[in-house]
Amino acid sequence: MIQIVFDSKTGNVQRFVDKTPFRNKRKVSTEEYLDEPFVLITYTTGFGEVPKTTEMFLEKNAHLLLGVAASGNRVWGDNFAKSAEKISKQYQVPILGKFELSGTAKDVELFTQEVERVVTKSSAKMDPVKQ
Repeated sequence: MIQIVFDSKTGNVQRFVDKTPFRNKRKVSTEEYLDEPFVLITYTTGFGEVPKTTEMFLEKNAHLLLGVAASGNRVWGDNFAKSAEKISKQYQVPILGKFELSGTAKDVELFTQEVERVVTKSSAKMDPVKQ
């Protein structure tokens, strides 16, 4: 079962995560080393920046990152959920979604579909029988 790791400052990301069907959820810990693949959901801070806590977490765990999603506020224009783009580019993982504030039911549905897609793709890579 895939881990959903999230970073939430104001509670919006936490509320989004709570709406997903995934059971294995945990908040980012800057001290933790993971031992299984995960999907990251974070927020965007400042002018399109990745939160420091997310950066510190990824320094230790990025090798297991399968994909990223981010929240933001559309009033920031091009910087909306920009942290997802930055993480995607830096770690060469797909963006699984961008959502405003705590997201809509449609955002959750699309994110869930993307997670299932990336997990299936990842499982096929790890299991030579499926190739």
